[in-house]
Amino acid sequence: MPGSAVAAASDLLGIQAMGTNIELTAADGHVLSAYEVRPGGEPRGGVVIVQEIFGVTAHIRDVVDSFASAGYHALAPALFDRLEPDVMLPYTDIEGGRGYVQRLSRENVIADVTGAVMHLAGSGRVGIVGYCWGGVVAWIAAATTPVSAAVAYYGARIHQNLDLKPTCPMQFHHGEQDAHIPPKMIAQVQRALPSGEFHLYPAGHGFNCTDRADFHAESARIALERTLEFLGRNVG
Repeated sequence: MPGSAVAAASDLLGIQAMGTNIELTAADGHVLSAYEVRPGGEPRGGVVIVQEIFGVTAHIRDVVDSFASAGYHALAPALFDRLEPDVMLPYTDIEGGRGYVQRLSRENVIADVTGAVMHLAGSGRVGIVGYCWGGVVAWIAAATTPVSAAVAYYGARIHQNLDLKPTCPMQFHHGEQDAHIPPKMIAQVQRALPSGEFHLYPAGHGFNCTDRADFHAESARIALERTLEFLGRNVG
């Protein structure tokens, strides 16, 4: 990956691009919505962006925009559409978000993400980047879908999915002050996947999200640089 893309990572946070809401067909035939942005030129590859427990929020759309600005054909599937269309919760509604997650099966998630990967496949190899619950989805996808790389930002329940074994390279980002993911949980994942690339930051849970109280700009910038470098090596 050209160094200029990594060097410009700090400029990508919050960049707005012209995205489109599309209909996406999951592997089991379910139709869901997705926010999609294509890069200006030939794509480096594709990137599936997976939401937190709050839905495809304005921040998640900004994240899709930023990866498209880095040259990737990017989209965020609305994984809660199986339950209710257009779910977008306030960041204070943690219980509500968890309720949606608990009503989805692993098979639901795999089918939806597989559909997103297949949609992007025409742009080259495909990676997946997930945040919070999306970090767990990235782990699941790395073991069950044809992604070439997976990145998990503070995936709180990965340790509950260790029956799955990722078959592609994985990168992990965690905050040292994350009350939801203590060091022992991270250590469990490290033992399960010693080939994984793990990074810690002086931040709390959700440090990448500009709309959350735990947003930590410097940690988010460095994590994005590392994510782009990792995708450059493994996706394009």
